[in-house]
Amino acid sequence: MDAAPRSYAELPRDPELGVRVPFACGTDDGYADPRGRAPSVRTLDKRRVTQCALSRICGVCGSGLGRPIALLGSRLEADRNAFHFPPSHVACVEALLAETRDLSVGVLGQDEPPATWAVVTTAGFEFVRPSASDLDRRPTFQANSILV
Repeated sequence: MDAAPRSYAELPRDPELGVRVPFACGTDDGYADPRGRAPSVRTLDKRRVTQCALSRICGVCGSGLGRPIALLGSRLEADRNAFHFPPSHVACVEALLAETRDLSVGVLGQDEPPATWAVVTTAGFEFVRPSASDLDRRPTFQANSILV
């Protein structure tokens, strides 16, 4: 599970969609989801999401986070301050968004393609695990400050 950090250009490509597969989605380290599919930009690897939170590493490239930190998600996630994709470097999010923004399928923790993507920059974040009563059982990331 501990893949070495890599530059955006070195990330593997999703075989179906042709876009880069970020660290949080699993990369070419032998991981396959329970259905036996190869890592894809469509799904988040739960192990990697937790690793990003606990080790404070970028959800895109896998290297350590500094400041500012970018949170990427749908407009609804931004309005709720509850993002599913892990915190990342601003430059990594910009590169990932440029490649995935116009896809017509749900990617990066989204069930459907968002009408509008949102990027929130912050100095820090909280990792919030779902409670037993939450309908969405995925953890979220919440900005603890907003940088303009």
